[in-house]
Amino acid sequence: MKRFAAVTLAALMVLTVFASAASAEDAVEIRGPVFNGSNIEDIVGDGITIDATDFAAFYYDIDDNVTTESLSIEKVADNKGNVIGENGIVYTTTIQQVDYEYENTAAGWDNYSLLGFFAEKYIPLKSNSADKLAKLVLDSDDKYTIRTGETLDLGQGYSIEAKQVDVDGEKVWLQFDKDGEYVDDEIISVGTGDSTWDVELDDIQDEDDVVVLKVHVNQVFQGAVDSIAQIEGLWLIDYANAIKIESDDEFGELNDVSINGPTLKITNEDTFTLTRDSTNELAEGLAFKVADTPSNVLRFYIMKELTEPGTYEIRGSVANGEATWNASSFAGFYYDINDNVETEELSVSKLNGNVIEKGGLVYTTSIKDVDYEYENAAAGWDTYPIIGFFAEEYIPLKANSADKLAKLVLDSDDKYTIRTGETLDLGEGYSLEAKQVDVDGEKVWLQFNKDGEYVDDEIVSVGGTGDNTWDVELDDIQDEDDVVVLKVHVNQVFQGAVDSIAQIEGLWLIDYANAIKIESDDEFGELNDVSVQGESLRITNDDTFTLTRDSDEEIGEGMFFKIADTPASELRYYPFVKRTIGDENNTSIENNTIVESNKTEPSDDNATIETPDDNTPATPGETSVEAPTEENKTEPGKESPGFGVVLGLVGLLAVVYIVRRNN
Repeated sequence: MKRFAAVTLAALMVLTVFASAASAEDAVEIRGPVFNGSNIEDIVGDGITIDATDFAAFYYDIDDNVTTESLSIEKVADNKGNVIGENGIVYTTTIQQVDYEYENTAAGWDNYSLLGFFAEKYIPLKSNSADKLAKLVLDSDDKYTIRTGETLDLGQGYSIEAKQVDVDGEKVWLQFDKDGEYVDDEIISVGTGDSTWDVELDDIQDEDDVVVLKVHVNQVFQGAVDSIAQIEGLWLIDYANAIKIESDDEFGELNDVSINGPTLKITNEDTFTLTRDSTNELAEGLAFKVADTPSNVLRFYIMKELTEPGTYEIRGSVANGEATWNASSFAGFYYDINDNVETEELSVSKLNGNVIEKGGLVYTTSIKDVDYEYENAAAGWDTYPIIGFFAEEYIPLKANSADKLAKLVLDSDDKYTIRTGETLDLGEGYSLEAKQVDVDGEKVWLQFNKDGEYVDDEIVSVGGTGDNTWDVELDDIQDEDDVVVLKVHVNQVFQGAVDSIAQIEGLWLIDYANAIKIESDDEFGELNDVSVQGESLRITNDDTFTLTRDSDEEIGEGMFFKIADTPASELRYYPFVKRTIGDENNTSIENNTIVESNKTEPSDDNATIETPDDNTPATPGETSVEAPTEENKTEPGKESPGFGVVLGLVGLLAVVYIVRRNN
């Protein structure tokens, strides 16, 4: 019996450690329109098509109204229940011409060929053929100022170094590198010519004279101290990873490929099952998310999950006049697919040209009940009230009133294993500490902190009494008492010879410290006429709202309209919000990051440029990377707090030793 218990514990420890270590990074989900019906035949009818105007992941140029991609579910013989028949899913994309971000037609910056390919921007190596592609890395009209000897990181291992500036301050010698290795260089004159350097390379997927980089040098300056080049206009493709698409290629579940000049079409040779309560991978990061519904209901949407650090625009469907957006047509709004719950709506009416008259811009939202991620109705984890508020998830302090709200920080059914003395970072300054485990391994003393300061503590029993859940209730939260701000469910407790461990499964937290009260005289950006009616909140514009062309106009609380650059006779716009993943400062080119090389700069700033020997690549600059510091706390969903793989293995070895000793 001892051997069995020890081995079981060892397995639990290993599974828990690796489950925590492999948890998903922070991500942003972009979803398409929601389809809801009794079965696939009911939903599809004669066929449905999703394109960039209603699926924000697909490439879209609002100024030129250019789309390239579409995904269709067609009426085919094998469609049945939750199964899409053979060749029922059709992905199509076609090369289009788009403008460079840097506008300078006279200098060769007019337009280029682009192809959206599974919600990524690709450049065809031949402008009229979709079979050879390279991902677009950069298309920018930002200004970057670099000194000689410095390197501008372009992303994906590509960089530009300013080698020297001539004594007259009219020329700059630039070098293009890939992964620190020399690729090409050029002396660019800003005194004459168009000041643009087109880097053309051969043998890119058997294609020659492929333009892989365009650089426009705006100004050059030779000073007494610094030699400087100012770049305005950058365009780059990832030529080193260019791909060739052939008819026998397979892209996930899409495996019937057809290339017809500028058009690429891919379908499914086999049936595709929309498995309920799951994310069904389709191809190259595109997936169908399917609700957990009974067999007589089918609900799903197409989605793409973004994980790369950076700031992304989550947009709604494109409008040409008066329009209404809800969670199905605006991916920024809150939506629970399993319960088919949405709370928010934005509408535009009373539109006069590009001016929304008073009361024509209306935002409404109302409280709805949704299930906890951790499902345990017997332990009080059944449903809770939620309200979307300007595309963020909020919790009403009173279940039937929308006037007092706190942002939802966490709703998780992940498992977190912490040792006594360790802290679990819950986000927004909140944390949970395991203080002690009792000698019988049936109770754990937990402490809840905010910004390192004590808030509350509790001894939670898992020894067969109680529901193992700790509800932290606080008073005087926007004048409300008995407000549940944190729910914690303790799954198991272990008191060992080496470690005392608590396993948590079930976490729910609101940002009570920053709870808000909404009153009738509040203003939310351009929305300043507020009405609270019990569970519902309605806010409109008390003044006119102008949809200024070629701009982003804030509606309120981080929600914007993007308006196309169109003539006065046209109007095209959509709502959007921004979402940030990780530390966006890691994306160096987007933040004008300049990296100094370790080479010795010329002692004479007025030295003339020496033409390099084409056969002797210059030594690339080196970039130092600062090692991250370890902290004794972990954000939920990333890795086990203070109980990593190494400690887990140590614990496992200890258990094995005990087993051997007992035998």
